[in-house]
Amino acid sequence: MPEAHVPHGLYEVFLRVAQVGSFTSAAQSLGYTQSAVSRQIQALEDEWGSALFDRLPRGVRLTAAGRALLPHAEAVRDRMRAARVELDALRSLGGGVLRVGAFAAADVTLVPRAVAEFGERHPDVTVEHTEGPTARHVALLGEGRLDLAVVSAPAGRPLSGPELHPLLEEPMYVALPRGHRFAGRRAPLRLAELADERWIEGDVRPGQTLMAPALAAGFRPDVAFRVNDWTAKQGFVAAGLGITVLPALAAGAVRPDLVLVPVSRHDLPCRRVYAATPRGLSPAPAAQALLGILRRVAAALVP
Repeated sequence: MPEAHVPHGLYEVFLRVAQVGSFTSAAQSLGYTQSAVSRQIQALEDEWGSALFDRLPRGVRLTAAGRALLPHAEAVRDRMRAARVELDALRSLGGGVLRVGAFAAADVTLVPRAVAEFGERHPDVTVEHTEGPTARHVALLGEGRLDLAVVSAPAGRPLSGPELHPLLEEPMYVALPRGHRFAGRRAPLRLAELADERWIEGDVRPGQTLMAPALAAGFRPDVAFRVNDWTAKQGFVAAGLGITVLPALAAGAVRPDLVLVPVSRHDLPCRRVYAATPRGLSPAPAAQALLGILRRVAAALVP
């Protein structure tokens, strides 16, 4: 027999008739007419190719086929009830899982504050977090493995793929040891003023670093060491081994023996930071809620 495609509501009718042993009584308890119940049972029997009830002078009784179908109908009913509970929890943020990704600097302050506030408002939603570069999160969004990601893009290099929700434009700073000649500088530094400095850079392709816009414009830093981790970079700077560029979102975790001085936006334009969701898909209610919180936190961090 071909696979049956029966509306789940028919099983509710079937179970009620089986319980009360009468089309008429089942119709009264369900708010249907007796003829409507009779038609739905007939549709179910036609679909399965077997009589499910023996029609008696008074009421009905399950046939062997009806008795065989009964536990399966009960299982369908129970699964649908569980699905309703789960969907109601998702709609009301009373449960479910929210999968969030972010790049490293966003995880210093922006994302933890937003996730903490989200947890206070919606304690029954489980937040799963991953950290990594923007390219990885864009791929995970496209694969349906993330609900929302905080991503970044240099000025003039738009991201393609996900739906982007602007959060902030992030200025750049240069991290200096406290004894540095520019440590007391308040006006933005031009990179030309730092041409003789030694630099601590990330251990990736130059075009993927925060210095990429300056490199494209012809600036050639004297790279002393290549270090990926933000904390390690600061350690090298504090030891007097060089200076490094630090994004504004990472400023909250700067060491007390370092000084941050802004870099001119002519040399290093602001980096654009977005919340990204899968393109063409409706964000889950939990993702929508976190997006609103991220916008508020971002506005307070970098006006």
